[in-house]
Amino acid sequence: MIIFTSILLNNVIPLFIVILLGAVLYRVFKLDIKTLSKLNFYMLTPAVVFQLLYGTDISLVLFGQIILFFCIYMLLQYAVLEIVVRARGLKGGMPAALRNSVLFANSANYGLPINQLAFSGNPLTLAVQVVILTLQSFLPNTYGIYSVNAHRSSLRRVLRTIAGQPVIYAIPLALVMRGLEIPLPGFLAAPIGYVANAFIGLALVTLGVQLGSMKWSLPSGKRLDLTLSVTLRLLAGPAIAALALWLLGMEGLVAKALIVSSAVPTSLSSVLLAVEFDNEPEFSSQAVFFSTLLSTLTVTGVIMLVNI
Repeated sequence: MIIFTSILLNNVIPLFIVILLGAVLYRVFKLDIKTLSKLNFYMLTPAVVFQLLYGTDISLVLFGQIILFFCIYMLLQYAVLEIVVRARGLKGGMPAALRNSVLFANSANYGLPINQLAFSGNPLTLAVQVVILTLQSFLPNTYGIYSVNAHRSSLRRVLRTIAGQPVIYAIPLALVMRGLEIPLPGFLAAPIGYVANAFIGLALVTLGVQLGSMKWSLPSGKRLDLTLSVTLRLLAGPAIAALALWLLGMEGLVAKALIVSSAVPTSLSSVLLAVEFDNEPEFSSQAVFFSTLLSTLTVTGVIMLVNI
């Protein structure tokens, strides 16, 4: 009960307060969701990824282990999603919307504080979460963009769009600079820090604006898809992570941190993609909202299980 109350008060309620503020601001000022989406994609996300990756101390061996886990985990999740998509007979933009709502986890403004709470700020588990966050930031800007555009655009145009995403350059740049121990000049470190610090707040406001502007009703078929999305993200996610860890023979604190990282709700990136490329924004927004709301129960359960 103490863990549940702590997660609710310190992580979930603060998120919903900012989301509510975004919804209210939309109702009062009719904020432009497209502008907010572009700010998130082209400025905030690259800055926060670069800052965290450049400043996190992690060995190359552990980095490689986490990447290997992430690849196996994503492949297993994708296989399950492919079965669901085919069984449901989804068409148009819905297969991509469903996949993105499950594959993209909120590893930043939910995953980081949950990691610090669950493991009492342990630097090892925090480093694990930062790598997962980096990979989760890279995925929407590559595969995510491809998935929401593949059914209606040429491969060349999709690849051109992906090449225009700053985050795919921020990741190798941060790794190279940290590996070669190249100091970041103060006149660059300061603005990067300013922009990165704005990431969580503006991302949540963007979600609130989208929730405030959308129609809350979904067709009956999409309600089932929404239920499947939330179930696969919150319940199947940590179960598949445990399977991937078992296949790799990984145990201990790193394994626990990876399971907790897989239990977080749907990422705001799925909403940003849906809005930016007009691909099922109502479904994507509700997937984020309800998975975040219900994660108060599921994440608490996962934390309790991994600490038995």
